[in-house]
Amino acid sequence: MRLSEKAYSLIKEKVVTLELPPSAVIDEQLLMEELELGRTPIREALQRLDAEGLVNVVPRRGTFVSEISITDLQKIFELRIVLEGLCAGLAAERITRDELENIKLVLSDLDDLHDGNPTALMIIDKRFHRLLYRAADNEFLTEVSDRLYDQSLRLWYLVLARLRDVRHAIEQHHRILEALEAGDRHEAETLVQAHIVEFQESIKAAL
Repeated sequence: MRLSEKAYSLIKEKVVTLELPPSAVIDEQLLMEELELGRTPIREALQRLDAEGLVNVVPRRGTFVSEISITDLQKIFELRIVLEGLCAGLAAERITRDELENIKLVLSDLDDLHDGNPTALMIIDKRFHRLLYRAADNEFLTEVSDRLYDQSLRLWYLVLARLRDVRHAIEQHHRILEALEAGDRHEAETLVQAHIVEFQESIKAAL
């Protein structure tokens, strides 16, 4: 992994999980020490995160973690419903046997989880959606879907302490998998859209 890619992944995780909270000033020197990386990969990573809307690089002022606007919630989910429905439909037609097996492995972790730990459940959700995006076999669609999912995660972490049990929404993935295996484009699309709507309502209820 290139150093800038490593820096990007590590800093994005801090932003998405709110370890670096909204509006926080990003201290490059501190990141260099924490991540044991040089200034160049850190800056390259921050420029990339700026392009994705997760941080704001302000000339002569510094770099700040982007605010989380509640009004963004509706806009993000409006896009996710359309784009992830498209992802699921394409995946139903294009998914490979290896990709199906990888999704089954992710869902086996869900089956082994016997409590409602929302953090553990969301890790499974994230892995599932990343695999779904890639199974659509459209790198442009994957890139946009990844970015929207990261924005959704920030909203989810914002309400984590108040979020009701989300296990039912994640267990919907089993039905999505069945639709993918059957090559049923319409069913896969419908189920994914319903799944996203349920998550949206859970977050809104917790705000």
